[in-house]
Amino acid sequence: MEYNLTINDRTDPVHVDITGDNSFEAARNQDAFEVSFARISDHKIAIQVNGQTFNAHVTRTDDGKIVMIEGRTFTVRDADLAERRKTSGKGMASAETEVTPPMPAVVILVAVSPGDQVEKGDAVVTVSAMKMETTLTAPYPGEVTSVNVAEGDKVMPGEILVDIRGQA
Repeated sequence: MEYNLTINDRTDPVHVDITGDNSFEAARNQDAFEVSFARISDHKIAIQVNGQTFNAHVTRTDDGKIVMIEGRTFTVRDADLAERRKTSGKGMASAETEVTPPMPAVVILVAVSPGDQVEKGDAVVTVSAMKMETTLTAPYPGEVTSVNVAEGDKVMPGEILVDIRGQA
């Protein structure tokens, strides 16, 4: 998968290949990274990059994440997602119509189809990451307008798995 990631104020294209439930390979410019991670708590992960292990504190923001590693702070966001939100004219409201995974994962169940009506909290997709299953739910009542994944697909944060149009 290709991303344009902005880390602090620098945007670079990044190619990511998921290699397991809790691992992936990433390439940026001429640099290649083998990454694995394990969740320690809601905001803390142990991450290994090219054999070197770090503890990272991760906080979600409206447009990305703030990652602290060894006293250094990085603001990370998907530049393409930010651009889509800006050009849609909906600002952050557009994010409310999408269901995305919280971390690199594998889809193990798709519980909805286009045209289905969902209520807030209804299961739409179940993913597996770090040997844990997470059920992603509808953020509000509405109609499923598209399902963009199938069981077995490898997915990344920011990737839109299901679009839901809210009820007026």
